[in-house]
Amino acid sequence: MTRAEPDAGAFVAIAEGLARLDQRLSILQAGFLAAAHLGIAHDSRSFSRLLGIEHALVLREITALSEAGDLLEVTRRNARTMRSFFAPGAAGERLLAAVAKDCKHVHSVARRSCEDA
Repeated sequence: MTRAEPDAGAFVAIAEGLARLDQRLSILQAGFLAAAHLGIAHDSRSFSRLLGIEHALVLREITALSEAGDLLEVTRRNARTMRSFFAPGAAGERLLAAVAKDCKHVHSVARRSCEDA
């Protein structure tokens, strides 16, 4: 069984929507929430590999976001590899719900993907 390719349009639409709603979020930080929401990645190593971003940068941004409030929760860390598993926190879930309501501003395929998410 092969894994379905992630929906890039939905990922971008949700990440951009999150960054637009909460301007404290970098687009990378918004990407963590979008990736977890869409089931694309739930850990730093997978996110890093899928998006071609250095793992150290991903780890720094996950740490910064998880320490800034309850937008992102680190659920587990591997002490040896530094791999961090994450999920949206309560504030992250509220932002994701607001983005779903805001989908009317997203265009074409991304809108359809966003509405399905």
